[in-house]
Amino acid sequence: MGQGRTALVDRGWWALLKEDVACVLTRDPAARSLFEVWTIYPGVQAVALYRLAHALWTRGWRYGPRFLSFFARWVTNVDIHPGARIGHRFFIDHGACVVIGETAEIGDDVTLYHGVTLGGTTWNPGKRHPTLGDGVVVGAGAKILGPITVGARVRVAANSVVIDDVPEAATVVGIPGRVVIRKEARAPQGAIDLQHHLIPDPVGKAIACLLDRIAELETEVKLIKGLPPLRAAEDGACHACDDTCTQPTFSNRPGVSP
Repeated sequence: MGQGRTALVDRGWWALLKEDVACVLTRDPAARSLFEVWTIYPGVQAVALYRLAHALWTRGWRYGPRFLSFFARWVTNVDIHPGARIGHRFFIDHGACVVIGETAEIGDDVTLYHGVTLGGTTWNPGKRHPTLGDGVVVGAGAKILGPITVGARVRVAANSVVIDDVPEAATVVGIPGRVVIRKEARAPQGAIDLQHHLIPDPVGKAIACLLDRIAELETEVKLIKGLPPLRAAEDGACHACDDTCTQPTFSNRPGVSP
């Protein structure tokens, strides 16, 4: 997050914007040329205006940057407060109904889809919006609320609501969001994992385990009665599963493994 926080100090507006545009070609197969990205991608246009507004904001201007963000929202339907801090190669895919609050901090190589909100949960001044690490991907319609930290390379599933800190390289699913421990191979170091179809279903897994447990109890009852079991309980999906279904919250509680 160090680069993201000082992006406009170390790099000029034009250099940052060129990185924002170039990264679209690597993350969106629909993008066919730089000219297309420059001219008809509202997410790129919103970020360009944000970077200009943020440069003015850091120099002590207030109304001018807010007016630029208001104009950007009117044109692109993306609302980024000029006080937010955003790192390199930031991409808003589809650029619609995205809201980023004043004290939000976003690292490098972050991707947001449409409908994402990085919002606050208090009217008190100070840090009240989330901090996203490098390489985070936030799915469509997800809400990340409060002064929480989302670790590097985290994936937030579509329509999830995240209200607690998230450890690095985790996947978040549901309302409220729960960390799903992924044991299979993830994207290589430095690459961005956009494979949303591989996001686990913790509710479905929990139901499958419940059905297996019911079958196991039915088998035990039949054995007690001297009747042949319907099937071997050891064949259930839950016994073959080596993953953690869900966690109640992100916080580490006694007796709950992260």
